[in-house]
Amino acid sequence: MKVWIASIVVLVLAQQPAPPATTAGGVNWTTAEDHRNMMDQLGITSLRPGPSGNEQAPNHANFDEALANPFPNLPELLTLKNGRKVTSAEMWRRQRRVEIVEDFEREVVGRVPKSVPRVTWTVTDTIRADVAGHPTVGKRLIGHADNSAYPAIAVDMQLVLVTPADVTGPVPVMIMFRGGGLPGEPAPPGRGGFGPPPGAAGSDPPATEQLIADGWGYAFLNPSSIQADNGAGLTKGIIGLANKGRPRKPDDWGALRAWAWGAGRALDYLETNPAVDARSVGIEGVSRFGKAALVTMAFDTRFAVVLVGSSGEGGAKLHRRNFGEAVENLTGSGEYHWMAGNFLKYGAAEATFGARNAGDLPVDAHELIALCAPRPTFISYGVPEKGDARWLDHQGSYMAAVAAGPAFRLLGAKDLGTSNDYRTEKMPPVSAGRLDGQLAWRQHDGGHTDGPNWKYFIPWADRFLEHKPRAATKGDAPGPADRPAPRTDQNSLTAHAQLVEKAKRGRIDVYFVGDSITRRWGALDYPDLLANWTSNFFGWNAANFGWGGDRIQNILWRLENGELDGVRPKIIVILAGTNNLSSQRRDDEIADITRGLKALVDVCQRKAPDATIVVTAIFPRGDNIAVLPEIDRINGYLARLADGRKIRFLSVNDQLADRDGRLFDGMTMDHLHPTLKGYQIWADALKPIFLELLGPPAATDLAPPPTGDPSVHGRIIRAAPSTK
Repeated sequence: MKVWIASIVVLVLAQQPAPPATTAGGVNWTTAEDHRNMMDQLGITSLRPGPSGNEQAPNHANFDEALANPFPNLPELLTLKNGRKVTSAEMWRRQRRVEIVEDFEREVVGRVPKSVPRVTWTVTDTIRADVAGHPTVGKRLIGHADNSAYPAIAVDMQLVLVTPADVTGPVPVMIMFRGGGLPGEPAPPGRGGFGPPPGAAGSDPPATEQLIADGWGYAFLNPSSIQADNGAGLTKGIIGLANKGRPRKPDDWGALRAWAWGAGRALDYLETNPAVDARSVGIEGVSRFGKAALVTMAFDTRFAVVLVGSSGEGGAKLHRRNFGEAVENLTGSGEYHWMAGNFLKYGAAEATFGARNAGDLPVDAHELIALCAPRPTFISYGVPEKGDARWLDHQGSYMAAVAAGPAFRLLGAKDLGTSNDYRTEKMPPVSAGRLDGQLAWRQHDGGHTDGPNWKYFIPWADRFLEHKPRAATKGDAPGPADRPAPRTDQNSLTAHAQLVEKAKRGRIDVYFVGDSITRRWGALDYPDLLANWTSNFFGWNAANFGWGGDRIQNILWRLENGELDGVRPKIIVILAGTNNLSSQRRDDEIADITRGLKALVDVCQRKAPDATIVVTAIFPRGDNIAVLPEIDRINGYLARLADGRKIRFLSVNDQLADRDGRLFDGMTMDHLHPTLKGYQIWADALKPIFLELLGPPAATDLAPPPTGDPSVHGRIIRAAPSTK
């Protein structure tokens, strides 16, 4: 056996690569030949092999956090190369940003050549079709790169643009790195899809439908029509065309920068389309295209927002981390084409310049994220259990986002709201996320996709781009319960503004949130109920943030838009969901409402991480007997959601109704809203929890003054008398 192995080695060493094929002055190399050529240009004799993602392999990647930080000190983000500290936005833009861009272009992602051909866009198809129940206009376009100087290579970029046809004025657009067809055409197979097909059990609507429903447009940009995803393609595609078929130089661009360049050319076209708000165009991608989306946002400051999905090494993950995929994987023949040729130096084991490693890189991922500042930047991951592998190093990406924070703050934006110590900061719980600032992070509970985060990304982007979501018209579906949606009537908007101001006043230790059942209890226009509220909760600094008629998605929107910001309550009491019930029992409605209530708990945990959340069971109702079994099933889910510590489940339903859900006499004034007696039952169940967590009520109360219905204008409503 040893002789046989030796003979194979001799045979391999004896073989010399044949001269490369040429095409009209260019070369037609294999990946191995191109990779070897770049090593020769750099004087590299051998590269360290990258670790394996197979945890059973002898050379498997490290997944021990204790060994993950061999280079714990990152390059200083706000220090110039001459040692001066960056103290102003002007210094960042004119000096430090320029330095970071130069290092990334020279050593990491490569430079776009000055001679890159111009692109001319042509619309080849136009259709009208409905998406998410709304009329749209779809256009298929080809972006032809001028190849008159080298006709042997043709680059025709593929773009599909879909915009809503039932809105006035230009709309924001998300460009997505993926292939895709016009509405009604089947989705192409392969990487970068939306995840589960529409209608799959438990899945969200596709991103396309969510965007159109919110009043956005979307565009599919096919990366492979710009540049092939392999090393053999580096003498073809836009990189090959710019080099007239010849091999790259060490600081030439790789595929990530080429894909980003292509997105910039798509934006050039969108700037000419009157249906598009070119100041509000975003970029999105997953996996390697998540890397490309981050590179796009970092280098082209015209892009307004980015969703970076599961990007890992070469994207949002710190190069200096020894966890999962490593620099050596990116310098190997399978992935080197994404990067500049110079990047191979940092995987060198033997070279004319010696050996180098990740610790020798002049920049790291936190600086790539910082180049996006102050524009809204959303870092998205899933969980390993569902397929978003540990290989991606979620914690390493979170550390990079934390370390990028000072640049966002310097430029007047809000970061993740953590300390600056990326070495000690840990990811928030799955599904909690940090979405309050222009720099955002959320790890959803799905797999290698950003699909579950779109319903959080869209309202987050709306907030910072000042995009008003499409106003619902009569008969429109309200949308998924776990996706924030505003009430657009003037009274609700006025009430929201009052509640935002209320959140800034006084001291709030107990925060009630919900619909009209919650609102009436502490409202000026229901003085009898307000007196009951005061008699029960005075001294515990309780404040009421309920609003009548709200569905779960409306409550989510209010919380996402200022009503819980900076409050820091110790207890949050939630009662919501009854307005999401319809007149018929449907399994999909139950699933929708439970997802919405879970999202409501999640946003409360994110905005008030120290609070204990008391989730109240949906009350039985006498106006719609058909929904009682549905209420029971939803309440069963809420009971399972509770952990008995930070999330408590509270049900008083057995005191409001019999086991069949029929209300006891005197419990409600209209078969839905409680009387004083009904509210007192709820209060009696809450007070032991308040006593446990807060101690006895104080002699004074510091909560902000109560509010009421803005439309009442001093008119008061008397509660129905309770039956004793």
